Amino acid sequence: MSEQEMLSGTALAVFRLNGQFLSAAERLARPAGLTAAWWQVLGAVLREPLPVSGIARAMGITRQSVQRIADLLVGKGLAEYVPNPAHRRAKLLRPTDEGYAAVDRIGPGHAHLAGLLAEELGPAQLQETVRVLERLSRALDAVEGKVTE
Repeated sequence: MSEQEMLSGTALAVFRLNGQFLSAAERLARPAGLTAAWWQVLGAVLREPLPVSGIARAMGITRQSVQRIADLLVGKGLAEYVPNPAHRRAKLLRPTDEGYAAVDRIGPGHAHLAGLLAEELGPAQLQETVRVLERLSRALDAVEGKVTE
């Protein structure tokens, strides 16, 4: 198999996997009153508040997409904007108590899915999968500026 065929195969597998994860995330988030996208943005700020641009960088999506979702979350009372000591205009997003509670309601279903995957793959193989995907992501970051158009 050529390098180009391996890249194509990897991309197709990742695209399919992305769709599968989004579908599973929608099913897990729905009972908590969230969408997969809302859960993704809330999840990015569970440990610490971040500016919209920081969330977008961490998730690999556009700032505009995150801004739209962040504004919806704020409007629904699931998150709030707080002052950013490092930047006057770029406020930080953080979950409200209601936002934390919504994410907590996803926990049991999330744990169940994780257990099913660990059972299907085996814990060591699941851990190896995480390691390989993270390494692939770092490699794509490293070559990003070298890609010709």
